[in-house]
Formats: sequence, C-alpha cells, structure tokens
Amino acid sequence: MNGAQALMKTLADAGVSVCFSNPGTSEMHFVAALDQEPRMRAVLALFEGVATGAADGYARMADKPAATLLHLGCGLGNGLANLHNARKGRVPVVNIVGDHATYHVKYDAQLQSDIETVARNVSTWVRASASTRALGEDTAQAVAAAMGPPGQVATLILPADVSWSEGGVPAAPLPPTVAPVADEATIDAIARAIRSGGKVALLLGARALREPGLLAASRIAVHAGVKLFAEVFPTRIERGAGLPHVERIAYLAELASLQLRGLDHLVLVDARSPVSFFAYPGKASDLVPEGCTVHALATPTQDALGGLERLAALLGADATAPALQPPLRPDRPKGKLTAEKVCKAVGHLLPERAIVVDESQTSGVMLPHFTRGAPRHDVITLTGGAIGQGLPNAVGAAIACPDRPVLALVGDGSAMYTIQALWTMAREKLDVTTVVLNNRSYAILNVELQRVGAAGGGNAAGEKARSQLDLGNPGLDFVQMGASMGVHAVRATTADEFCDALTYALRAPGPHLIEAVVPSTFSGLKLRLLPHILGSLASLPQPLALAIKRKVSP
Repeated sequence: MNGAQALMKTLADAGVSVCFSNPGTSEMHFVAALDQEPRMRAVLALFEGVATGAADGYARMADKPAATLLHLGCGLGNGLANLHNARKGRVPVVNIVGDHATYHVKYDAQLQSDIETVARNVSTWVRASASTRALGEDTAQAVAAAMGPPGQVATLILPADVSWSEGGVPAAPLPPTVAPVADEATIDAIARAIRSGGKVALLLGARALREPGLLAASRIAVHAGVKLFAEVFPTRIERGAGLPHVERIAYLAELASLQLRGLDHLVLVDARSPVSFFAYPGKASDLVPEGCTVHALATPTQDALGGLERLAALLGADATAPALQPPLRPDRPKGKLTAEKVCKAVGHLLPERAIVVDESQTSGVMLPHFTRGAPRHDVITLTGGAIGQGLPNAVGAAIACPDRPVLALVGDGSAMYTIQALWTMAREKLDVTTVVLNNRSYAILNVELQRVGAAGGGNAAGEKARSQLDLGNPGLDFVQMGASMGVHAVRATTADEFCDALTYALRAPGPHLIEAVVPSTFSGLKLRLLPHILGSLASLPQPLALAIKRKVSP
C-alpha cells in the first residue's frame, strides 16, 4: 500500500466519504487511489473556491467533515475565502494539499510556495506529513482536529513522494472529544442574573440554533421573560412552523445596537459577543450596551444544549411549553418583480425540509420575515462575510442531503465569484434551485459607501466611484451562463414569471437557475437618506426606533 492509499482508507474509516477536488500533478497518486476506495465519493470542482465552499456546505448539513483535494499553495490560496467562512462558522473541513516531492523543494520550481503560511490563515491544525509510514496517523489526527469541538479547518500537506512511496499504514479513527457542560458556578450566576429583575437576552449561535437548543432556550424565555436572539450570520439555523422563532441580530450596527439597547445581561450560548462588522467614523465597534454584563453559558468548546437544559432545570423552566411559530405563508406576489417580492414568493412556495442557502445580501432583507412561518427548513448563511459562498455551499448541502430540496439565493456580484459551481451541480445532477437576484450592482457596497461617509456628507458618489460598484456595463446574462454549464435557466421580470419558474424548479429534478431581474433595494434618495435615518435611531424613543428598524430590516 502506498501513502495515498493509506491516506484514503484512513479517511474512509473515519467517516469522511466525500472529497471535493481540484487536483494537479502532485496529487495524481491520491486521484488514482480514489478508484480503490468505494466508500469515497469524488466531486470535481472547476475552481478551488467551489471545492472549499462545497466542503463547508456539506459539513454544515452532514455534521461531519468532507475532504478537499487542492494543488499546492496556489490552489489552497484560491480556496481561501470559503475556508475563511468555514473557520468563522466553526465548520469541520479536512484539506489535503499536495506539495512537491521533499527532494524537489530545494529547486524552487515555478509552483513552489510556502503552503504552511497560506494554510495557517484559516487552519487551526496544519501538518506537513514527513513520511509515508506516518501519513495514516497524520490523517486520523487531521480528522479528529477538524471535528473538534469546536469544528475547525485542518490542513494536511502531502508531499508527492510521501504519497507515492510504498509502506503506507492506515490508522484507526481517534475517539471523539466530548464537549463539557459549563460548571455549576457559571450556570448559577446566569440563573441569578435572570432572576435579578433586569433585562436579559440569550444570544444563540452554532449548535444552539438546532431544534433541541431552540426548544430549551424558548422554555427559558417563556418562563423567565428573557429575549432570544440569534447571531447575525448563523452557521445553520433550523426554523419555520412548529419551531421557536428567534430574531437575528441585524447586520447594520445601528440596528443591532437598537436591538440590544437597555440590556442588563447578555448570555452567550455558543455565540460571539456582538461587534460591528467594520469600523465607522465616530461609532462604537463593541455593540454590547454600556453597563451590560456579558455571560458565557457555553463557549465554542462546551456543550450548548447541555448548558441550556441545566439552566432551564435550575430556573424551573424544563416543564414550560416553548413558544412555537404557527404556520403562516404570505400571499402569492403579483406585478413588477422586486427583491421583496422574490422573498415573498419564497415564503409562499418553500417546500417542507428545504435547505435555504442565503447569500442574497441587501436583496434578502425581507427573507427571514416572509419565511418564518413556512414549513420547517434549514438556513445556511455567510458566516465569514467573504462573498462567493452561496453556490458552493448549495453543492455541498445537496450532496449531504440528497433527499432534500436546496434553494440558493445569491446576489449577482457574489454569484460571479464562484459561478463554476453551476457546472458541478449539472455534472452531479443535484436538486439545487439557484435564484440570482440581478440588480446590476454591488448594492451592499453602495450602502457602505454612504455609511462610512466616503462620499462626503451623505452626498451622491461621483462617476468613477459609482463605476466601481456598477455591474450593468456590460450586463451579466445568467441565463446564458447557466445554460452553458448544463443548468436549466430562465429569466423572470415579473412576480408571476418568478412564481411560475420557482414552482417548476422545485418540482422538476436536477439543477435550475432563475435570474430574477430586480431593482436595488436601496437606491436614489432612499440610499442617501439611509445614513441619516440610522444615525438618528439612538436619539429616538425606543418604540419609534424599533418601528423604523422593522421597516428597514424586519
């Protein structure tokens, strides 16, 4: 058995059954070993960012890592943005990165690079395997490191001669690490804070946003009168009719500060303390209100569900009925198509057990509102903020859950980062419906241009500045792009056309693309007024400010 064969068997024995690949010369022995391991599915991606994003989406739904196969430091670098998203989402991924043969490194060939330095940007665990005999054990440790807790990116660097040499020895899987529950003193302190009479909120993230955690948190909320929030970009959140509804923290810092205003205690449950995505002149980066005490019921290395259940028992809430979202669908939209009507149509038509991959940016601000009472579904979001995650995540989610419909909503700009994912959807015959919200601009950056004050006093940006955020010259034709990669594709300009197209796509097998031509959600006077509206919220009475917040981002 050579090194590649031992590596492959070790991966499969550890439960890693999918490899998303974009190989090169150094990885050919790994590619050949795929034919000798029937438990490993190999999925080709035309760009490394598709491979890494697909591995991320797969793990979010399968609760176990996939492998990626990447070519040298350049290939790893091409996949870095979606590995960043996986790292921020605490998602388990195992990268296998080929390297030159150990004796070839000294020649500094054209593709020679410092792979370890590239890998450490996103990987908590990095190792260059030094011998064929040790490769199996290195692989088992990589899988264990990826599984955590918390989930993380592990990168195993595979020199070509370590791969092709004889003497490979498969290694048995390492036992899983059991996450501990917070100690009694921590849970007692949080219970006292909740009983104190102050205003308390639980901020849920990661595993706390699955059904068991949601139910336990809702029992606490109903019993003790605390508020429930979810992280702004959850790794995966289960939602819909029959589950507790949890309000997500807003992306815009001004709106998030409004949601948190007046809190005396904020309890983190597998979530990070809220901060502004970016720094803005004259505005705070830390969004926790002054005087609010932050508690950690569960850190990322601890058992979130266990902590919630012990807290509920201590408060006497374990027998309390949770507050569940009743079934509620919006009416079928009509007339000219807008981003809001796309979101409304999704809420109207979303099937049971759907997986929604949301990278819709400004076009999707109404999506959580219109789908809260839809049939139960999962939502995957842009955890690290690096766009180009949506289409690859949909590939991975569809492979992890082949019996569930996958709906990916992406902006036109973000779609172009990893448009090659459409080809993989067609090649693998995946049941993915992609909706590209085409407003012909980087709309979120138009918002940010105003918010940071770069245009000056809320004035309109100049011609050169606007051109850097405009995608309409020349216009992008996603129907042609989809068709060229084997995906059934149509364009919708009215709400009726969109509803008909979505109905067909959700019923017909295989991949589909709908190009939804919509105006920007924030443009013109509305865009220029937005910074002034956001800036005024802190000085407005809470009821009025919240009413404005619901209009901007429900």
